[in-house]
Amino acid sequence: LLLLNLIAVLLLLLYHGTRTTISRIEKSMSDGNSLWITVSCSFAVLVAVSISYKYLEPNRGVDWKIHAIYCAAAICSVAFIPENIASYIFTQLTVTLVGAVYPIYRSTKAVCTPDEDDDKEWLQFWIVGGPLFMLTAWVDDVIQADKADAVWLGCLLFTFFWLYFPLTCGSLLVYDNITEPFLGPRLKPLQRKMTNLMVYIHQLLANAVHLYFVWIIFMFLPAGLKRIVAVAIGTIYPFLCSVTAAATDEIEDDTYWLTYWSVYGCLFLLMDLFETWLGRIPGFYTLVIFTTVYLMLPLFRGADKVFRKILVPLAGLQELLILRDSIQIKRQLLKDLDAERAKIVRKSIAKFFDGEDDNSDPAVLKGEYMQSWSALNILKSKMPFGKSSKAKYQEPPNETTDLV
Repeated sequence: LLLLNLIAVLLLLLYHGTRTTISRIEKSMSDGNSLWITVSCSFAVLVAVSISYKYLEPNRGVDWKIHAIYCAAAICSVAFIPENIASYIFTQLTVTLVGAVYPIYRSTKAVCTPDEDDDKEWLQFWIVGGPLFMLTAWVDDVIQADKADAVWLGCLLFTFFWLYFPLTCGSLLVYDNITEPFLGPRLKPLQRKMTNLMVYIHQLLANAVHLYFVWIIFMFLPAGLKRIVAVAIGTIYPFLCSVTAAATDEIEDDTYWLTYWSVYGCLFLLMDLFETWLGRIPGFYTLVIFTTVYLMLPLFRGADKVFRKILVPLAGLQELLILRDSIQIKRQLLKDLDAERAKIVRKSIAKFFDGEDDNSDPAVLKGEYMQSWSALNILKSKMPFGKSSKAKYQEPPNETTDLV
């Protein structure tokens, strides 16, 4: 669909006459309309990407013919689309929308959904796409020639889309062939060492004197080096932890680091947006680093707080997150209690929520809570001690059963 969208734009321009169209485009640039053309093309690409991801069935990237066709289409698009047209399609805005903004939205939605497979799917994307996007953001500023810049941005655009395009599933392909068999076993010991190092650094920085000297040294570094340090802190350790998390069957660590990448992706975009004006102001990169550490460390769980308070409301996914939280509560309940006691607690919770929704008086809510607690104690008192319930429920409880 992305290729068809690009071809349609190209054919439309050719239909009206290439030279006439290009001259009109150049005239519109002088009139100040080029910004709107660029934004329109970028969002058209984003719409094509979102439609293809939503309606195409993923095939786990096993068909190499599709990869060959995709690469050929990408090379032809980057090489043969006229420079005047490519400059409006292959832009930094398009790369940001396809390589960061859309993955942030899909990752936020993945964390909010009860389905656990999409958590690991998008974590696999961030293992590759996160460092790639953040470590190549400076290349566009270095390239001077417009043609080379369009080629570079076009390559980045097709690479990011290849990672999560349903017919290629590039991130899954990288995970199955590189991350899991090679990187995972080798990076896991390094991740443990870096975890211990992070704990030691945190304890060291807790001393105000040490923190002051580190800040003084950091302040004298050039702005470019400060940026490298800030990006390295935000990507290297999370990359190691994400690789380790993706290699395990546990879903909690996948969700934790997917939440981090979603929030840190937003922080990086803000840093990239404002550093042109604020990058030389003392304390800008220091603030970015401290915010990154706050988001990263499990001690603070900052990413989860920002995710719930800012990202989820912005995406309009509050109800979906509450449903996922309820499933997590049920999973923990079934894990900690035997089947009969878990059934009692579930009935008590259901009774607590089975009431008028417009009553938010704290005193009334407290009264309802005390009634539910009293009813729970009465039900528990009727249970025989010891072998009350496990004889009834020989099969392990199913997490997909009704919540009530």
